This record gives sequence, C-alpha cells and structure tokens, in this order.
Amino acid sequence: MFKKEEAMTKKFRLENGLLKIGEIAREAGVRESTVRYYTEVGLIKVTEKTDSGYRLYDRNETLRILKTVKEVNSGRMTITQLASQVA
Repeated sequence: MFKKEEAMTKKFRLENGLLKIGEIAREAGVRESTVRYYTEVGLIKVTEKTDSGYRLYDRNETLRILKTVKEVNSGRMTITQLASQVA
C-alpha cells in the first residue's frame, strides 16, 4: 500500500488512517484482545505492518466492522454468523 522507504511516523499513520491495535481498540471501545481475536478469525484485516511488526488497521473500515459487530451481537451470534452480517 505504501512505499517501504516512507517513514511510518505517527503523523504519517494518522494522516493515512492507519491505527495500531491499541488505538483502534480505544476508539472502538473494545479490548485489544477483542481486536486480536477478530483479526485471528478473519473478521477484521490488518492493512499494513510496520518494520517493527506492529499491525496497522484501516481506521474507517475497522471501526465500521466493530460498530456493526456490536450492533448485531446483542443477539449473541457466533463468529461465523457475525462474519456473514459484516461482509
């Protein structure tokens, strides 16, 4: 998505809507472990990784999915059911 030689500074990340796991969890009002789990099961996707290995998430897309999950999960759906609702 971005050229490797571009410095992945916080300012650059924020200007491009890329948030680290803690930042996205804080904005979405969920725990970091929730973001990790949803990533593992394929509900949300990592957009980029920094050279240091930090996972970066597209702010708008990830927040949209997490908001949708919160809304539809009041019925206690399985991950498979949630994935079909979010897709």
